[in-house]
Amino acid sequence: MAKDIRDLFEADNKQSTERMPSGHEVRFLNKLETALPEKKKQKFNWLSIAASVVVFLGLCFGGFQFFNAENTQGITVTDVAPIETKTIGDISPDLKKVEDYYLANINIELSKVKLTPENKELFDGYVKRLDELKAEYKRLNIELTNEGPDELTVDALISNLKLRLNLMYRLKEQLKDLNTVNANQF
Repeated sequence: MAKDIRDLFEADNKQSTERMPSGHEVRFLNKLETALPEKKKQKFNWLSIAASVVVFLGLCFGGFQFFNAENTQGITVTDVAPIETKTIGDISPDLKKVEDYYLANINIELSKVKLTPENKELFDGYVKRLDELKAEYKRLNIELTNEGPDELTVDALISNLKLRLNLMYRLKEQLKDLNTVNANQF
């Protein structure tokens, strides 16, 4: 049942001695050309030109962002001109004394606070509130500069300073109470 492959190849060679009729290749190419005509390429493909322009613009924009980012990293806050704002001390010498008194006492009380791991959470809460009041004080100073001095703004500025100093006194008292409680526990 098994056939020798050599016998099959010899039989195939006897059949393949026949040649194709003359002109067969030319007729085949003509039929192929009519069925699938070859499109002639345009000199400029507008889609590829548009894609090239988009890629080029993208690279230019990316390069600009990269080099611009390097230049802006060297800018510090001191490079920007500060905005001149008035304080209540600029209105009158008496108000300057009041402002200096409150600011000095706030700083003194803040410097007296001894920060420990036990009182850190309490201290952070007070510092957060003091920062909010300080930001409000700056906003009021800008209002004083833009709109000029009036009684309400000056009163708000002094009240802000009083509240900040009172917060420092309360912090000091609470830290003292916390220290006595801790000392009694040991």
